[in-house]
Amino acid sequence: MSLLPPRWRLPYLALLTVVGLLLSASALQAYRLSGRQHPWEPFLWEFSSVSVIGLLALGVHALVGHLRGRPWQQHLGAHFLALPVFSVLHIAGMFGLRLAVYALVGESYQPDPVPTLLVFEGGKDAVTYISFCLISRGIWLAQAAGLRAEELERARRELAELRLARLADQVQPHFLFNTLNLISSVMYEDVPRADRLLCQLSDLLRQTLAAQQRVEHSVGEELALVQPFLELMQARFGPERLVICIEADTAARGCRLPALLLLAPVENAVKHHVARNRGLVTVSVTARRVGAELHLSVHNKSDGPVPEPELEAEGGIGLRNLRERLHVRHGSAARLDFGPDPAGGMTLAVALPCGC
Repeated sequence: MSLLPPRWRLPYLALLTVVGLLLSASALQAYRLSGRQHPWEPFLWEFSSVSVIGLLALGVHALVGHLRGRPWQQHLGAHFLALPVFSVLHIAGMFGLRLAVYALVGESYQPDPVPTLLVFEGGKDAVTYISFCLISRGIWLAQAAGLRAEELERARRELAELRLARLADQVQPHFLFNTLNLISSVMYEDVPRADRLLCQLSDLLRQTLAAQQRVEHSVGEELALVQPFLELMQARFGPERLVICIEADTAARGCRLPALLLLAPVENAVKHHVARNRGLVTVSVTARRVGAELHLSVHNKSDGPVPEPELEAEGGIGLRNLRERLHVRHGSAARLDFGPDPAGGMTLAVALPCGC
């Protein structure tokens, strides 16, 4: 039984028992018709055969596995030698068990002559051996296919992690480029203010660089990056141009999401609405847990006319990046919607599994 993994030992014993019982029940009918008086004999005959064959089958399985990948000539040679060994061991083991039991109960048992046994049992053993070889071959092929599937799945996960890392790397330069453009507009108007903004930007970049080293983090950690960015933008435009609202329930803060997932959408809200609108713009970021899902939204609404956004959903680095990151990480379990809100303004809504 050492050839069997522990989890397969009990099922294998159960299978041998069921086969032995079925064969014994069939032999019992013929035994009764012959007029014999010991109903336990058919059970001894069949179980002695099944038990020995059950052990030999493990050896056949090991042999077939050992021969995998070798030339067919070696297969034929090995099986040509193994078949008579299989038959001799089966006959010796089977009749050895029977003789031992008959001796214990004090009954006489006279098997057929050895040449007769070799011919009669050898034919059946040849069929049994070939059947075991074919079954074992199928099992080894199935196991190899399972291992290949596991390796492919592992490679797919590793590729997904690499794609996520590449997509996350795209966020940082894009975010930095747009932020520096916003700050440069006040460089010659108010140098101390620009210097203050650059210091805030430096602190924020230090945090985002640290976040980029991880594939994912919690919603609370993500909002700890989003809030200083919005505060930086509020300092840039002034509270009369930008109002910030961040809301997240306690359950949502513990959920995990791809690192820097919200930074690009929040940046786009500032870029497309605050920077291009002279009125007051409110940017709201909300995070809520609904059952097993995390619901995120970035909503921006202005008092004045809303400019047509330069949507990046089809080809730019913003929403395209966001969609791809969600797809790589969660597949069809994640949803993203972007468009006008019935209450006014634009809303980006994301739903994804809440991993903790």
